[in-house]
Amino acid sequence: MTQKITGKVADISNKRFVAAEITVSGAVITGIREILPGPDCPDQFIIPGFIDSHVHIESSMLVPSEFARLAVVQGTVATVSDPHEIANVCGREGVEFMIANGKTVPFKFFFGAPSCVPATRFETAGAALDAREIEQLLSRDEIKYLSEMMNFPGVLQQDETVMKKIAAAKKHGKPVDGHAPGMRGEDVINYTAAGISTDHECFSREEALDKLQAGMKILIREGSAAKNFEALIGLLQDYPDQIMFCSDDKHPDSLLTGHINQLCARAVKKGIDIFKILQAACINPVQHYQLEVGQLQPGDPADFIVVKDLVNFEVLQTYINGEMVAHHGQTKITSQKIKPINNFSIQQRTVSDFSYSINKWGEEENIEQVYVIEALEGQLITHKLVLPVTDLITDEKYLYSNPEKDIVKIVVVNRYHDAPIAKSFIRNFGIQKGAIASSVAHDSHNIVAIGVDDESICKAVNLIIAKKGGISAVGGDQEMVLGLPVAGLMSDQDGYSVADAYTAIDRMVKAKLGSTLAAPFMTLSFMALLVIPHLKLSDMGLFDGDHFKLI
Repeated sequence: MTQKITGKVADISNKRFVAAEITVSGAVITGIREILPGPDCPDQFIIPGFIDSHVHIESSMLVPSEFARLAVVQGTVATVSDPHEIANVCGREGVEFMIANGKTVPFKFFFGAPSCVPATRFETAGAALDAREIEQLLSRDEIKYLSEMMNFPGVLQQDETVMKKIAAAKKHGKPVDGHAPGMRGEDVINYTAAGISTDHECFSREEALDKLQAGMKILIREGSAAKNFEALIGLLQDYPDQIMFCSDDKHPDSLLTGHINQLCARAVKKGIDIFKILQAACINPVQHYQLEVGQLQPGDPADFIVVKDLVNFEVLQTYINGEMVAHHGQTKITSQKIKPINNFSIQQRTVSDFSYSINKWGEEENIEQVYVIEALEGQLITHKLVLPVTDLITDEKYLYSNPEKDIVKIVVVNRYHDAPIAKSFIRNFGIQKGAIASSVAHDSHNIVAIGVDDESICKAVNLIIAKKGGISAVGGDQEMVLGLPVAGLMSDQDGYSVADAYTAIDRMVKAKLGSTLAAPFMTLSFMALLVIPHLKLSDMGLFDGDHFKLI
C-alpha cells in the first residue's frame, strides 16, 4: 500500500523545513518530494517520531503493549527500555516477558540487559543475573545495550563481576548506560574510561558539564518524581550532539498528559533552537543506540509524526513502519491479552509487626536520637537527618509518628518470604492520617509503606499482599487499592482504566490523607532505592548511600 502525506517536513541535518510530499510504500519512506507552499501543502509539520532514551516501562504500571497505546498519542514511536525492575523480581523470565509482550504491538521497544540484578547485596531481591546470563542477553538482536550500571563504586574499584559485564557489552559492540548521581571530577574521568557512555542522574549543570566534557552523553530526565529539566536544559544549546530526553519513571496519569513532546514544548519556550531540540528528542538516541528507527529520510522506516505546530507539539498523527497508530488524540493500537507472571510469597501481617521499640537494639538505656529520611520534592536523593526522640511521639516502650512535625513511620516488608519488618521514620510526605503502601519499590520491589499509625500501615500492606502486588491507601473508613498482578509492578488491565484508577487513588492521598507531594506514590517507590544517596530503607534496614553500607 502506498500513502502520501504532505506538510512542512523537517530536514534536520540541513536545519530547514521544506514544503514536501512524503511517499510511504509499506513500512518504508520511498520518496520526499519538495512542493510549492500553498493550498497543496497543509499547515502542519512532519518530524521524526519521539524517542524516550531511558525508561522503565514497569513504572508506568502498564505492560509494554498498554504503554505503547498511550505513548503513541503523544508522538512517541520508540523507547530505550531498561527491564531492570521486572528482572529484579522475576529474573530472565521477566526480561523475556517484556520482549514478548512488546512484540505484540506496532511500537518500537528496544530493551537493555539489566546490569544490576540484584542492585545491591543490602536488600532482598527476587532474582539474580550473573555475567554469563548478561552476555547471553547481549548476544541477542533485541538487546541493544547494557542497562544502567548502578554499581558505580564497583566500576571505579574495577570489581571483577562488574567489569565482566562491561566487557561483554564491548565484545558485542553495544553501549553501556551509566548511573552516577553526584559524581564529579576525577571519578567521572575514570568512570567514562571504563566504558560508561551515558548518565541520566545529574542533579546540577556543573555535574552534567563534568560528564559531558569527559565524553559522556547526558539524558535530561523529567519523570513523575525526578525532574532535572530546569537544571540541565541550557546545556542543549552548546552540546546538541550529546543530549537526549528521557522520562526514566512515568506514572500512567502523567503519560496521558504528555511525554517527550512536553519536553520539546518547554525547550522551545526556553528559546532553544528547534533543530537542536529535535536532534535530542528524535535523532541522538537512534545514533547512540543504533536503533532501527527512521530519521525521516528516503529509505528509512516510516516512523514519523504530524504535529499542529512547533510550539505546543500537539500530535495529529503518529506513524510507525508506515502504519498510522494514533490520530487526533486517539490510539489505534488495540489491547492485547496478557498472562501475568509474578514472584510474591508472604502471609498477611499483624498490627504488632509494625511497632517500633524504644530500645530497639536491646540496649539497657533507651535511644535518644533517631535517623529520619527526608524526602525531597522532584528528586530521588534524600537527606539524612538525626533528630531527637522528642520530635516523635513516645511512651515507655514505643516510638510513634508525629504528623504535626510531618514525621511518620516508614516500613519495608520483604515480599519474597516472611521476615522481620524494617522500620524507620520519614519527613516531608505531609500526610496527616492513614497510610499508603506500594509493591513498586525500587530496586528489589519489596513492599514499602508510610503511615501515621500502625493499624493503617498494617491495613495498607495487607491490601497489597491480598492482591499480590499493587498500590494502596487507607484513611479512616476509606480504602483504595490498585492491583498490579504482573510481577507486583504492572496491571493486566487496559491502560486508560489503569490511569483513571491511579488518578483516583492519587487524589485520595492528597485530598483525604493530606500529602503535599506532587507524586506521592512515585516518591514512595524511591525510598527503598539504595543506589541514590543519602539515606534509604531496605528490607534489611537503614542504608547510608554515601558510605554504601547498612547503618
